[in-house]
Amino acid sequence: MPEFVPFPKSFQWGTATAAYQIEGAVHEDGRSDSIWDTFAHTPGKILNNDSGDIACDHYHRWKEDIQLMKDLGYKAYRFSLAWPRILPDGCGKINQAGLDFYDRLIDELLRADILPLATLYHWDLPAVLPDGWVNRSTVNAFVEYTGVTTQAFGDRVKNWITINEPFCASLLSYKYGMHAPGLQNPYKALTGAHHLLLAHGAAVPEIRANCTDSQIGIALNQGPYTTPTRSQGDLSAARFSDGEVNRWFLDPLYGRRYPADMLADYIQLGALNSMEPEFIKDHDFEIISVPTDFLAVNYYT
Repeated sequence: MPEFVPFPKSFQWGTATAAYQIEGAVHEDGRSDSIWDTFAHTPGKILNNDSGDIACDHYHRWKEDIQLMKDLGYKAYRFSLAWPRILPDGCGKINQAGLDFYDRLIDELLRADILPLATLYHWDLPAVLPDGWVNRSTVNAFVEYTGVTTQAFGDRVKNWITINEPFCASLLSYKYGMHAPGLQNPYKALTGAHHLLLAHGAAVPEIRANCTDSQIGIALNQGPYTTPTRSQGDLSAARFSDGEVNRWFLDPLYGRRYPADMLADYIQLGALNSMEPEFIKDHDFEIISVPTDFLAVNYYT
């Protein structure tokens, strides 16, 4: 007989998406380009030159999509808000048409008895922001964007994820060049990772101020690293991968600063000059390690 894992009656089955992956309508109703629009239209970056220009056409088919979720029996839906749709300049002037789209979406989810869970950042950074996450000023822009969205939707959305997979948005994007903006600069990758964590920490009190009964967390892609042999090379590789993907983000989030072995590795690799990199400012770790209500884990292994 097969073994089954019982789920509690309170367990919520749901589904999840990201704005750029499904919405399309990239130039409609005031939306500006994101770094993924730029990346996807750079020759040689994406297989078959595919892009999110149309994607699933969710921007026009959202009512049908919600009905599909209802028919499938889902009780929860995690979606992301498109920063370039709400603040096309990254900060400053609000695009009301962008807010209106998510207003309609949230209201329809609630009518369908589907719990809305919103992700503030799922990689679609407004392309207009200079130097992206390498620039510390992007943290301030993110807090402003957080304030706009949580003031608009905090009366109905009570579950918030600040950042989705900061590893992907920093190291995969700025060190390995696999995601937007497609750079291969380890120092910029570590700087970006720090600013993403800082943006998370700075956004949490903003959400709490605008949505007092909210549940707030961050989503990390996590997984175990094992070795085919017990050789020193294999053990060292597993330790480094665990440090880069898991501990580099978990440790500062839970008050442990960055792991010393990884700082030493990055110095040896030429990515950092010291154990206290210049992008770390006073009180940064206090901001990053702000208490949250949950840790979301995206597990692909």
